[in-house]
Amino acid sequence: MDSKNGNLEAAIDQLLNVEKQMRFASDVAGTKKAVTDILQICFEAKDWKSLNEQIVNLSKKRGQLKQVVTAMVQQAMQYIDETPDIETRIELIKTLNTVSAGKIYVEIERARLVKKLAKIKEEQGLIAEAADLMQEVAVETFGAMAKTEKIAFILEQVRLCLDRQDYVRAQILSRKISPRVFDADTSKEKKKPKEGDNIVEEPPADIPSLLELKHIYYELMIRYYFHNNDYLEICRCYKAIYEIPFIRENPSQWIPVLRKICWYLILAPHDPMQSSLLNSTLEDKNLSEIPNFRLLLKQLVTMEVIQWTSLWNSYKDEFENEKNTLGGSLGDKAAEDLRHRIIEHNILVVSKYYLRITLKRLAELLCLTVQEAEKHLSEMVVSKALVAKIDRPMGIVCFQVAKNSNEILNSWAVNLEKLLDLVERSCHQIHKETMIHKAALKV
Repeated sequence: MDSKNGNLEAAIDQLLNVEKQMRFASDVAGTKKAVTDILQICFEAKDWKSLNEQIVNLSKKRGQLKQVVTAMVQQAMQYIDETPDIETRIELIKTLNTVSAGKIYVEIERARLVKKLAKIKEEQGLIAEAADLMQEVAVETFGAMAKTEKIAFILEQVRLCLDRQDYVRAQILSRKISPRVFDADTSKEKKKPKEGDNIVEEPPADIPSLLELKHIYYELMIRYYFHNNDYLEICRCYKAIYEIPFIRENPSQWIPVLRKICWYLILAPHDPMQSSLLNSTLEDKNLSEIPNFRLLLKQLVTMEVIQWTSLWNSYKDEFENEKNTLGGSLGDKAAEDLRHRIIEHNILVVSKYYLRITLKRLAELLCLTVQEAEKHLSEMVVSKALVAKIDRPMGIVCFQVAKNSNEILNSWAVNLEKLLDLVERSCHQIHKETMIHKAALKV
């Protein structure tokens, strides 16, 4: 064993002398060859301690060339998967991280090393440590890294933040990715880089395609919006997933997604965006495959009062089946929110047909008590979904919008214009009839 170690040390010393001569002569190819040979013989001898020491020593040599450090790090990265145990693997990754820290020319390698170390930490159950490691690297500033690899790295950062329930940081990180980047046309030929431009490296084989990354991105955003119970944003995320070509081509994939779109559209509070999505979804031809949902959406678009009890009896089974889709503990809250959405729809319908209505009659139409009707109406007024005033002593609700003095004067001016226009046309018609009558008498 001692003789083996002696032979290894002698071989390393011999190669170090060669490396020194080549380095002082600024011979890049020769220095690279010497350095990679040193690492190779350490690896073949399975002397991991010597390998780590040589990596650190070689990187600290005076006047060490950038190309040599890059080649050394890339060579050592190939040995990570060959390590005998997890401790040795972590030690090698940490050594390479130390060597590559602060060096722009090996920033991509460092990012990949951090990702590997974070994966190991996650497998050990140390999610917080893994998330902290990943957040140290800002890949969005790496010019030479491929776009798909950058997106995949940021998505991994977002996923780890969500796993540790750090929703604020997850949102900040997710904003580094613009959804428009997924709509880029990848079929166009890549332009040849001009002289002086950064050469973009090819992503590793395990990096997903742009469309797969789009799917992962929106799945992660759904997890984030679940935390806030933001139904409209969840619906928009599913809408984006629904538009992905490989989802649209497979009915077993797009039918569940379309069902989710319908449920979250119904659960979302009424606003212009929700109304627009509702109408665009109704125009989708694929909705004919799930007629129950088409009928449900049609009811929400139609300006008629919906009876909650009959609607719940019709769709209760569907809702129970979708409970897993809506997310376990969210199921009960979603049922309550669905009832609120139907009440909101009914109040909007009443406001279209009535200018003034008694609270008692409003409560009868909504199938609620007077107190509940007043509560829901007040919530809609506060959220600015509706304009209304309640005269509580009289028990009357007024849906008329209060006009200011300028609007009243403008309406009067418009009415006067219409009146004068009508008088002028009447005078013209009378004058015309008189002329025709006179002409007939002369004949």
